Parts: sequence; structure tokens; C-alpha cells
Amino acid sequence: MISGKNIFKRFGALEVLKGVNLEVRKSEIVSIVGPSGSGKSTLLHILGTLDKPDAGEVLIHGISVTSLTGKKLAAFRNRHIGFVFQFHHLLPEFTALENVCIPGWLGQGKKKEVQQKATELLALLGLGERLHHKPAQLSGGEQQRVAVARALINQPDIILADEPSGNLDSQNAGELHRLFLSLRDQFKQTFLIVTHNEELAKLSDRILHMKDGILTERNDLFQ
Repeated sequence: MISGKNIFKRFGALEVLKGVNLEVRKSEIVSIVGPSGSGKSTLLHILGTLDKPDAGEVLIHGISVTSLTGKKLAAFRNRHIGFVFQFHHLLPEFTALENVCIPGWLGQGKKKEVQQKATELLALLGLGERLHHKPAQLSGGEQQRVAVARALINQPDIILADEPSGNLDSQNAGELHRLFLSLRDQFKQTFLIVTHNEELAKLSDRILHMKDGILTERNDLFQ
């Protein structure tokens, strides 16, 4: 599904990623854990085409996305990758329904079809009665579920989540984690998650550990 090959990234004199290799298969939930500053979010941004590596290659479905630029890159990202961040980044002037629809409309989807799909997604996520509420009228957990629906609207190949439960209390965090499992089971959705949350990492199919810009697979974490 997604592959990172020998990825290097430097910011000034600091080498953040040191030849990272990564493979995530379809329908897997993979978590990346590690101390702050170890390069986890930098790697996620590069895999999501939000940043470029200094060296190395990222492939999604066999397509080398590191060679794409401009409108082609933006169109590929919008169609194939969904993002969920710690801060939901919902647009405050738009309703929950409109926030979910925006990536679909940007992807040239028909307005009514996108709205119907967004409505179904929000209902699936327990927000069927909150379609026309703006972000300020929603709880933190509800806002994050809207962000998840937005990430799903274009049926992306993979969802990249950066500390998705970092701003949630334990109850809402648990609900979000169970939601990820449900989406994987129902839709064969693939997730790559950067997290400090031990419980979320334990639910993953695999746990990868990042330290000093090097990624390793660890089966003994949190035991």
C-alpha cells in the first residue's frame, strides 16, 4: 500500500531521518511510537507528500509520489491520502457537513453525490444529528470524528494520523481508537498512526519504534 525507501531528511545541521525504510500493507493498522523529536511526524509528513525527503523514495500503490509536483501532486494527495491531525483543522465558518464535503468538492465530485456520501459518513460516525453544527458547537470528540469523516470522503488508500487522540480525554480517545478498528474491519481501511498513546499502539497490528531518526519494528513495547 505504502512504501518508504531509504528516506533521509535534514533540517540545517540536524539529521532528522537516517535512511528510514517502511512498508505498510493494505488493511493494516500500524503505529509509530518514540520520544519527542525522534522524527515520527517528519516521516509521516514525507509519506503524506506534505514534505519532500532529501533522499529516498515514497511509493503509494507502486506510484513514486516523490517525483510528483504541483497540481499532479495535490490531486494525488487529495484522492489517495487522508489525514487526521491532533488539531482537527476544521474550518470554523463551515458546518460539519460542509467541512467533510470540501475534499470531495476539490476532487471534482458532483455536489449532491458528495453531500450524500458525507451525510452517510457522519451518520456512521454517530453525528447524524450534528450535520449542520459548526465546529464551535461540537465537543472535542465530535470535532475529531468530523475530521475522520473528512479524511474518508474520497475513499483514500491510506489514512495518516498524527497524534489523533492527543487532544482528547480518555473516554473520547478510547472511542476514536475503537472507531479506527471498526473502519478497518468494515472498509479494509489502512492506517499509519504516530502516537504517544499506549492503548492505541497496543490495538495496532504492528508497532514501529522511532529513535534518533532510525525506525525499527518492536514487539516488546508496552509489555
